[in-house]
Amino acid sequence: MEPYIIDRMHRLFQQWSGKAAERFDVLPQSGSYRVYCRLEGAGLTALAAYNTDLKENEAFVSFSRSFKKAGLPVPEVYRLEESGDLYLLEDLGTQTLFDCVRSAGFDARVLSHYSDSLQALVALQVSGKDVIDYSKCYPRAAFDRESMMWDLNYFKYYFLKLVRIPFDEQRLEDDFRSFVTYLMQEPADYFLFRDFQTANIMIREGKPYFIDYQGGRRGALQYDAASLLYDAKARMPKALRKQLTEQYIQALQARVDIDVHAFRNRFQGFVLIRLMQAMGAFGFRGIVEKKPGFMESIPFGLEMFADVLEDWSLPVDVPELKACFQRMLESQYLKEVLS
Repeated sequence: MEPYIIDRMHRLFQQWSGKAAERFDVLPQSGSYRVYCRLEGAGLTALAAYNTDLKENEAFVSFSRSFKKAGLPVPEVYRLEESGDLYLLEDLGTQTLFDCVRSAGFDARVLSHYSDSLQALVALQVSGKDVIDYSKCYPRAAFDRESMMWDLNYFKYYFLKLVRIPFDEQRLEDDFRSFVTYLMQEPADYFLFRDFQTANIMIREGKPYFIDYQGGRRGALQYDAASLLYDAKARMPKALRKQLTEQYIQALQARVDIDVHAFRNRFQGFVLIRLMQAMGAFGFRGIVEKKPGFMESIPFGLEMFADVLEDWSLPVDVPELKACFQRMLESQYLKEVLS
């Protein structure tokens, strides 16, 4: 990191705390290009975030302030530099839900964290939708037809083509259109977190807090629950996914009037579009950018597709797309890439 950025972080911390930072640590990067640093001093701690994508920063800061005011479990933004590329926010600690899964598996305590996270997700989706400024959404204000097609083509170009999965281009495009038309039938007037996964849920004093929702927008309820329960890295057993899906539906019914039958029928479709987006990210971040951790996630993603194919219930005809999923599981070239 450039020294002048470090200097700016120190100045921002001192403006907020009134004291100089006594400790400064750069946090490991994940999938984004944002840089996070932890600063500590005078018994206070905060995270400094540096990101040159100003619109993304604007979305995060705007959403955070609105959610915090509404009592939702997100970090407080302490300071935003006038330049817009640097901000200081509440430090929620170091333990993510993924850390809990990695250390303890799916024991009773971890499952309690999942249940609490899904309850808090419902509050974010239902209450959060009415408090944010959707003009700040970036890159789009809704998970609409165009957004879905972006994700499907991300999967096509950064996974299928990269790992040499054969497909008929026109038939696959036809299936994409049919699939998106089917998903668009679901009510979509809720806040969609967009990246609701175990790495974006912090556990502090036994309670879940959410981070990295700057890609949020209007969307359907199922997408975020599918993102969490089919998080490839977490590798949740199928029986637990079904159990927690039912808990999520019950939590929703306590807050909103939903057509439970239609909700369940379309849930698998949102599982699939989330899994395809994730595989595109694994291909781009892992194979193209060679970032650690993403290549290792591909086999776990394939396990999720195998589970979906075993329980296939999608009521829309997408033969070429379904065939691509099967070819992924059988691909010798993919096995060699991962070996």
